[in-house]
Amino acid sequence: MLSETRPAGGDTLTFLGAIMRNPQQLGAIAPSSKAIARLAASIVPDSPGAVVVELGAGGGVISDAIRDRMPPGGRQLALEINEGMVRHLRRTRPWLEVITGDAGDLGKILREAGLSHADAIVSSLPWTLFDDAQQKLILEEIASSLAPGGRFSTVTTLTVMPFQRFRNFRGLMHSTFATVGTLGPVWRNVPPALIYTGVRSPDLLAEDPSGATE
Repeated sequence: MLSETRPAGGDTLTFLGAIMRNPQQLGAIAPSSKAIARLAASIVPDSPGAVVVELGAGGGVISDAIRDRMPPGGRQLALEINEGMVRHLRRTRPWLEVITGDAGDLGKILREAGLSHADAIVSSLPWTLFDDAQQKLILEEIASSLAPGGRFSTVTTLTVMPFQRFRNFRGLMHSTFATVGTLGPVWRNVPPALIYTGVRSPDLLAEDPSGATE
């Protein structure tokens, strides 16, 4: 499904204004490029009725890329904590199910939306602004909210890679997901970025051929 054409400048100006008002909340210097958005959205499954959740939707560039890949009958939700961006998304993308909330409450938010799981979760959260406990909490919420075999992707700028908090995040990715990979980098993003991906392990019954559980 193709998203409607809209002036990109409106998204950018709104996003930059939100950054100036609250830089710690958004944790970015510019919106994601269309190229990095397409890469982040590449995990969207093609199974009819799939549920896809975006964390930190910002100006909506990744939301558009997700929509372009959504299968028939799918449900697309965007979680955003910044009130100004929530208003912008609801005004410019009436087709998007926008929810005001914190990624640390993801499981509760999905239940309140009548959902038991997501098939894919796409993120542009500013991981290096979170301490170890926050990173762990959010990644655990993401993993437990995914269906078995569900996929996660998150935008990571190359500028944060030397920092200890990024190294901690990368370690948590490996301890949280069955498999971890990268896509990119995209050098024309500002700043250059790549995508980290994770896959939730199948459920215990699928992993244990005996079918035994503790």
